[in-house]
Amino acid sequence: MANVVTIEAEVRARSGKGAARATRRAGKVPAVIYGGKQEPDLIQLDPRVVIRELHRAGWQSRLYEISAGATPIRALIRGVQFHPVSDAPEHVDFQRLVAGQRIKVAVPVHFENDGISPGIKRGAVLNVVRHAVEVYCDADHIPDQFTADLGPLDFNDNVRWHDLKGTENVKPVIDRDFVVATVVPPTKIEVAVEAGGAAAAPAKGGTKAPGKAAPKKG
Repeated sequence: MANVVTIEAEVRARSGKGAARATRRAGKVPAVIYGGKQEPDLIQLDPRVVIRELHRAGWQSRLYEISAGATPIRALIRGVQFHPVSDAPEHVDFQRLVAGQRIKVAVPVHFENDGISPGIKRGAVLNVVRHAVEVYCDADHIPDQFTADLGPLDFNDNVRWHDLKGTENVKPVIDRDFVVATVVPPTKIEVAVEAGGAAAAPAKGGTKAPGKAAPKKG
């Protein structure tokens, strides 16, 4: 089960673009919590908290408990809007979670034991096809991450869905045993040598090959 991260928030009284701009001028990030067959909750967050969470890997599948009022609300971050110039977060969308609710979530893949992989030790490159895998799961059983063991992999070996650890109680959105990563052999560039190119041309004024001396004139 995923770890729960608590976020302190404040309730916003009004919605709309004007109210959101006023919230930003006050140094806060406007946000909304929707879903669960309830009215949306309007909140505002400390921008440092938002940036901290976005810089942590796996925020798309992290379970948050938002404290903004009498009852904490459990939710997932579903979207973040950024300023087009500064890249500062301008708005956050949360999805409210209800116990027993089945949801779709992207779970990050953690790759381990690359240092003992026979293929990677011999110069192969790990080509990651999916850094995260979308799955359906219960809101109470969201994995922190899936783990892929690279230890036994050699050239051209794959990591597939069935190889991942931590997939209990989830179902992948893609209904087949898809590839997550591949160990790609190194590419060698052969340099062709033209015929005769290796032979050195004789230098000017060089010594002639030995032979019979020319007869002297009497």
